[in-house]
Amino acid sequence: MRKEIKQFSINLKRLRIARGMSQAHLAAQLKVDKGYISRLEAGNKNPTLSTIANIAQALQTTVDKLVN
Repeated sequence: MRKEIKQFSINLKRLRIARGMSQAHLAAQLKVDKGYISRLEAGNKNPTLSTIANIAQALQTTVDKLVN
């Protein structure tokens, strides 16, 4: 797994949990399948920039905090 993808996955899970959100809740906000969020957190799926921006908005954070 590439370093950038691993870091995104770690940050996504950390921020989601810090906001008290389940994968199902985040998925519902983004109108995606819960399995998609699971695959993102496992580093098995590469999101588009648009998806990253939508995730950042749903988590009330910035794209920078998700990818760095």
